[in-house]
Amino acid sequence: MAGLYGSYAYDNTIIMDKRPLLQLDIEGILKKRIPLRKQKFIPGFLYNALARLIHQDELNEILRISYPSQGSEFSRKVLKHLNIEVKLEGAENLPTPDHRVVFASNHPLGGLDGIALIAVLGQRYGDENISFLVNDLLMNVEPLSNVFLPINKYGSQARAAAEAINSAYASDRQIVIFPAGLVSRLHPGGEVYDLKWQKAFVQKAIENDRDIVPIRFVALNRKRFYRLAKWRKKLGIKVNIEQATLPAELCASRGKRFRIIIGKPISVSELKNSGKSFPLLAEKIHDLIYTLHIPEKI
Repeated sequence: MAGLYGSYAYDNTIIMDKRPLLQLDIEGILKKRIPLRKQKFIPGFLYNALARLIHQDELNEILRISYPSQGSEFSRKVLKHLNIEVKLEGAENLPTPDHRVVFASNHPLGGLDGIALIAVLGQRYGDENISFLVNDLLMNVEPLSNVFLPINKYGSQARAAAEAINSAYASDRQIVIFPAGLVSRLHPGGEVYDLKWQKAFVQKAIENDRDIVPIRFVALNRKRFYRLAKWRKKLGIKVNIEQATLPAELCASRGKRFRIIIGKPISVSELKNSGKSFPLLAEKIHDLIYTLHIPEKI
């Protein structure tokens, strides 16, 4: 789910069911981060423009309807509110709850794919039995914090984060991860697929005797997301500005139908005996994902 809420936070202002209802307030958040002496130079219309860019009103509506539920229940309410249908294929490949695995999925949407996987896997295994490894910024998404585990803490928190990850892999919880980290991009030839997958999930799976279950999430963002990413790269802009449009992509998915294809588990013994390096195994599994379904073209 990388980039869904980014560095946005919540303003706990409305009380409902004895718990504060989370609401996005981009103006309030920015004003807390900008020195008071500089705030007078920022015109009000800029705050309004940013609120429109991230679809603040629509996101707050989703929060009002779906919170204070958490985890898979929250995810199911979000999907229901957006009238999104998720079709699960290959359910027979899902391991039994007592069989520890690593679920490795492509990352086409940047938000709803994670929400849908939490809804499906949480219902199957229980929220208490899944750990979804995510960008640490997503820990700000409080309704999903019970299933999230941050993977890229820095400074003094890095050691504690690494220990938490090792503990999760060693536990009986199912591990869920987007190995690319970033959202899928448009490639030459018009195909949309993930960038390079990082090797850590393969290494950790082998070290902890876990099979790897490949998942193909069949979905696309709108064309403008990929075009923006393409032009940003052409212009040499290093800041990932297209990430700011992911909330708009989430809202634009209303009424859509997604497919989740569960592939056959890759046994840890097969991984160990392959003779291939961790990066090469990650690459092979990345490629395997896209044999589960022919990639769509834009």
